[in-house]
Amino acid sequence: MSKIIIGSRGSELALWQANHTQDRLVDLGHEVEIKIIKTRGDQVQHLGFDKMEGKGFFTKEIEEALLNKDIDLAVHSHKDLETNQPNGLTVAAVSSRESPAELLLIRKESVDLKLPYSLKKKPVVGTSSARRKTQLLSIRRDIELKDLRGNVPTRIQKLRDGGYDAIMLAAAGVLRLNIDLSEFHVEEIDCKEFIPAPAQGVLGWQIRERDYELAKIMTNLNDSEVQETIRVERKILNLFDGGCQLPLGAYCIKENGEYHVWASSSRSWDAYPQRVYLKSASTKGLAEKVVKRLKENPSKRSIFVSRHLPKTTFFRQALEENGFSVFAEALTIFEQVPFKEIEQTDWIFFSSKNCVNYFFSQNPQIGENTKLGVIGGATNQELKSRGYSANFIGSSTNTKAIGKGFAKLVGEKSVLFPISSSSYRTVQKQFESQDNLIDLVAYHSVENVSVKVPNTEIVVLTSPSNAILYFRHHTATTDKVYVAMGNSTGKKLEELGVSNFILPWNSSVIALVDAIQSI
Repeated sequence: MSKIIIGSRGSELALWQANHTQDRLVDLGHEVEIKIIKTRGDQVQHLGFDKMEGKGFFTKEIEEALLNKDIDLAVHSHKDLETNQPNGLTVAAVSSRESPAELLLIRKESVDLKLPYSLKKKPVVGTSSARRKTQLLSIRRDIELKDLRGNVPTRIQKLRDGGYDAIMLAAAGVLRLNIDLSEFHVEEIDCKEFIPAPAQGVLGWQIRERDYELAKIMTNLNDSEVQETIRVERKILNLFDGGCQLPLGAYCIKENGEYHVWASSSRSWDAYPQRVYLKSASTKGLAEKVVKRLKENPSKRSIFVSRHLPKTTFFRQALEENGFSVFAEALTIFEQVPFKEIEQTDWIFFSSKNCVNYFFSQNPQIGENTKLGVIGGATNQELKSRGYSANFIGSSTNTKAIGKGFAKLVGEKSVLFPISSSSYRTVQKQFESQDNLIDLVAYHSVENVSVKVPNTEIVVLTSPSNAILYFRHHTATTDKVYVAMGNSTGKKLEELGVSNFILPWNSSVIALVDAIQSI
């Protein structure tokens, strides 16, 4: 076809997207021109997204130019597009997905590694997204939120100028612009824990519906797998009839032939979000199931957790805010096992928060070059609260898989394992040789005989030893739902003959909340 005219906003990121598209089309042998168009979202900079009326803040004027044939192709951040296309327009193709994660950029004087997200107490955090606000506050109620507008470099400059302790941005924009962030502390937050906007990190290429020649050209740029997963995310958004001002996140991936979806929604930006995690062999009806769960009235069900939970913990507040009656009592009492010295090793590996606590409570002398490994996110947070950073963090629900990955990384180097006296040693067993592995018993557990377990509809068992103690005094019944925290706890339930249990997507507290709220 003759020259293709691309319409784009004028920000650095939008122009990167337009130039990226131009380069790909030129490689296919087409002549391309870029035309810059100002949108309402670019012109109104004094309001947060949640305070702006209507939809299509960053797309309307570009779409009008497309309909008027002033341009042939519109390049959008797909998350900015309305889910119902204007009459006469269609999204002809979508790009591969850049990281959909969120980045928290923190001024170095505002860092506190001991606290969640590595933010100091009572920080001022910049964002104008209702979705980001509600998820940030669910983890850190002490955050003071301050609206933040402007393109990516402008926002970063506002942080640099001291107007905020931290700001939150989509990783995709920062990566595409190749911005140097070395002057800040950067926290990249797992998409499954901090749920992104639908289609975040994806470009949407929009054309006129009857432009069949260009539609055929654009098939060469389309990523069909990304198209399939973000269709689920955007369908969730569509069913909520919302835009970027809605406190809604949705994230879908395809893994081992199954579709996994995480979603979060709130009544308002300052309310605790309702979270859902579902998996399915097909995308058919998946978005509808997610939305049905999110729109249901908060559950009034009762839940017993085999761990002490202070009133201020995220886990307890997230459930109670969404209607659960929570009873939390530790079935075990942990007691420290004293040690005088530790052997100096290349690595130290922690398989639980308790291992971290009872190891560091004895003030061990760690070698300057010793590296640290942890079983997962919750253990890593406990390590961070002690002022240490992990060099290896397990990311699977399968302890054996974590052990195999860690063993491959370590090779023949020496590893110290602080453990419980009743440890299953699952990670250690994945090493071909045990010669360079040292077990250090740091604590042991005894039954807390004073606990009176109430009759609840849901029972959360947080360790294999808790599972043993619970079923020593109770019989498994089909009218209860059991939730196992961690793969080893699930294995123990199977050994005890319990089949009606749920295993969260990983061993983090957020995954546990997802599992319970998705029942």
